[in-house]
Amino acid sequence: MVITGPTAVGKTDISIKVAEELCGEIVSCDSMQVYKYMDIGTAKPSLSERETVPHHLIDVVTPDEDFNVAIFQELAEAAISDITSRHRIPILVGGTGLYIKAIVDGFLFPWEGASPEVRESLEEEAKEKGPDALHARLEEVDPQAARKIHPNDKRRVIRALEVYVTTGRPISDMWREGRRRKRARFDRLVMIGLVRERASLYERIEHRCDKMIKMGLVEETRQLLEHGYSRTLTSGQALGYKETVRYLKGECSLEEAVELIKRDTRRYAKRQLIWFRADPRVEWLDVGALESKEEAARCVLALIKGKMAAM
Repeated sequence: MVITGPTAVGKTDISIKVAEELCGEIVSCDSMQVYKYMDIGTAKPSLSERETVPHHLIDVVTPDEDFNVAIFQELAEAAISDITSRHRIPILVGGTGLYIKAIVDGFLFPWEGASPEVRESLEEEAKEKGPDALHARLEEVDPQAARKIHPNDKRRVIRALEVYVTTGRPISDMWREGRRRKRARFDRLVMIGLVRERASLYERIEHRCDKMIKMGLVEETRQLLEHGYSRTLTSGQALGYKETVRYLKGECSLEEAVELIKRDTRRYAKRQLIWFRADPRVEWLDVGALESKEEAARCVLALIKGKMAAM
């Protein structure tokens, strides 16, 4: 099951209570909580919260290490297998939509079976012989993909041939494998989205940003810089840190940095909502209309049980 929603909506508190009730463990789907030493700015669950309910995919790599959605998918699938093997329930929690999609839907990443040289050769072949010739070649090696891809869809025809030439496997096999994995694991998928009225959410975002500063975000960022942290790294794009680095580099005042953090976080929350609202599987719950996180957790549990009973 999945519990998602925009930043600062209350996912951590609610998901921990839900996991306790369901004998579950949380698989974090947050692209920045994977980094060690970045605790305050990423709003990681506290150590006591992680002792209450086991969390996975937090503090996986150092800020200067490469990390991407493909690595996340591999580690998350291993965590899910481990959790289910112990007869516990994996609960995906976070606001990084691409990470959730990678696990729930499974897909072939652009760099799987990728070869710029092969792609360039196929593009030249398409220019010389035309799209029909390239499609006929695909029909020979992967008839199923050829039936699904129109001859005029040159980009997808080339992609399918590129995968075949590079890996020796038809792309249709990879499609099938992804669907099979998804059916096997998520035949009873429940996705809950938490939301609040915009003014309330923005107020929570501002409060969280102020709290991060009081907790020591500036000092945490200073220590990261002293250990080679750089805004050119993927981790360097994390909200809160990139703005604080500007302050520490003398590019703006602390007050300006805080306002930038609040502004950028509001914009990020808006993008998250657009992403998740496009998924019809998400069942939305307005937690701002409820009196407490305990009541919100009870409502989430009721939604989960209702959805599962209907399956």
